[in-house]
Amino acid sequence: MNLSKIKTGVYICHCGTNIAATVDVAAVADYARGLENVTVARDYTYMCSDPGQDLIKKDIKDFGLNRVVVASCTPLMHEPTFRRACAEGGLNPFFFQMANIREHCSWVVSDRAQATAKARSLVAAAVERVHYHNPLDMRQVQMTPATLVVGGGIAGIEAALKLADAGKQVYLVERESSIGGHMSQLYKTFPTLDCAA
Repeated sequence: MNLSKIKTGVYICHCGTNIAATVDVAAVADYARGLENVTVARDYTYMCSDPGQDLIKKDIKDFGLNRVVVASCTPLMHEPTFRRACAEGGLNPFFFQMANIREHCSWVVSDRAQATAKARSLVAAAVERVHYHNPLDMRQVQMTPATLVVGGGIAGIEAALKLADAGKQVYLVERESSIGGHMSQLYKTFPTLDCAA
């Protein structure tokens, strides 16, 4: 893929009325069309739906997009969905950036003009950021399912015990000659005045 010319597709989700009730999504898409390196900008009712994802895949092929920005809900919910859509469209999934205009904008700003202005800013930031993305590859590596706990104080001992109870192999490392940390220096503990040793 020739990345000498950045071609970004921007997609603004209505999220039903979650976003569209507060943000003028058509105006945000129109604004995005004027941003540097944006080849196509669209708004759609539900970008996470199959037709919404198909729109992204089709535009990647039709316009030769090499970057994609989706402005919708939280990445926690749908970032894997859109990365997969990019990959299925033939684009490295790490040439994708998401702008959260639901939780960071429409749900917290009640004034429509302010919410729309903030959405424009979030989209512009995402378009600028995706410009600098590099292609990445997913890979799997062998790992040892063990845990190293550094520090044999009360917190370290408790963490090591919890991990061991969960069936994990645990290595507890302490730099002093004995474990217990500051607790081992105390004579009695509050509130019961039990012996600390």
